[in-house]
Amino acid sequence: MSKYVIKGGKPLAGDVIINGAKNAALGIVAAAIMTDEPVTIENLPDVWDINVMLDAIRNMGAIVDRIDKHTVRIVGSMCRSIVEDENMRRMRGSYYLLGALLGKYKQAQVPLPGGCNIGSRPVEQHIKGFRQLGAKVEITYGGIFTAEATELKGSHIFFDIVSVGATINVMLAASLTPGMTILENVAKEPHIVDVANFLNSMGANIKGAGTDVIKIRGVEKLHGSTYAVIPDQIEAGTFMMAAAATKGDLLIKNVIPKHLEAITAKLTEIGAEVIENDDSVRVVATERLTSAQIKTFAYPGFPTDMQPQMTTLLALSNGTSTVTENIFDNRFKYVDELTRMGASIKVEGNIAIITGVSKLTGATICSPDLRAGAALVIAGLVAEGFSTVEQVEYIERGYEEFEVKLKSLGAQIEKVSDDEDEDRVARKMSFAG
Repeated sequence: MSKYVIKGGKPLAGDVIINGAKNAALGIVAAAIMTDEPVTIENLPDVWDINVMLDAIRNMGAIVDRIDKHTVRIVGSMCRSIVEDENMRRMRGSYYLLGALLGKYKQAQVPLPGGCNIGSRPVEQHIKGFRQLGAKVEITYGGIFTAEATELKGSHIFFDIVSVGATINVMLAASLTPGMTILENVAKEPHIVDVANFLNSMGANIKGAGTDVIKIRGVEKLHGSTYAVIPDQIEAGTFMMAAAATKGDLLIKNVIPKHLEAITAKLTEIGAEVIENDDSVRVVATERLTSAQIKTFAYPGFPTDMQPQMTTLLALSNGTSTVTENIFDNRFKYVDELTRMGASIKVEGNIAIITGVSKLTGATICSPDLRAGAALVIAGLVAEGFSTVEQVEYIERGYEEFEVKLKSLGAQIEKVSDDEDEDRVARKMSFAG
């Protein structure tokens, strides 16, 4: 098990380049096997979730060539409709293969997905959508998600709740389903637009992605394409929060500022300076920030994936803040770790009440999930003394070379694998001051 050793207290400064969006890339990799022609995906993040997905489609029979660290060429002509890779149970995005395979082969069998334990993420809306397209869908003994159809037919589908996963999954299947499919009450996140744009680059006919209604006219087949994944808004937002928390000055490059508007608005509200350029944002904070009230909502609201990082920042801000989590029901597990560092946070149901403190103190803390892990790293960067963040494997699911990027910005952070390395690194940091 790997961990980060961090000596806090240094403001972050410099430039950082944001990688491709993990959540978009998962849907795009799944979509790539829907054609028998070669597909080249650029700006692909080199993170655990994506690499597991690539291994899975390779095991299904696809040809996967890693041209370079961030570019992959996929040929899905030999793909089977059954996913047998047990690693897929450990990641949520695996269910996108169900929609992709159902659309292409009219049948699919995928292990029921897992991912971070941040609360209930039911698949009822996926099942509803597939059934309305004409598929028979079951979750069999052992947690196998199966779907099959003699034929699929376009349908008018109204989602009972806004679901990012169901929106993408049904969109994938509908792209190769004869007739017109209309999806209403859909999610509008940037990565949904990116998956739709990728499918359209392969010959799909999808309109309205990014709005409340998506219209899909099914096509007979898809063709090859070369496509670049959009920048990761959550990675960008994480570095924005890290800059503000450490009273730093960061230029965050390769971003789409419009995707960051909810984050930018809250940072500006509490006293940070955010300067937008065409493809970058600069975040500067020189003084202690003020309190705020945060409520997570589907895009374009404040993203749930930025809630832990924002809570960490508010734990150091002046005054009393509240953070209301409206998306997931188990996303405050990291709060106990922050309180061990001196934060004053009380959780009541889905609301965290935060009384800002002037400082945090280093401690050994454990990452309960991907985004909470990143938030705890930020806490370590601002805490007095040394912190050890355990279970960084969660963080590596969605952040490429996180500690390398932070070190390039002046952070004192090292990834270690055992207690001996931890002690050695701590002594080295102490000597370096």
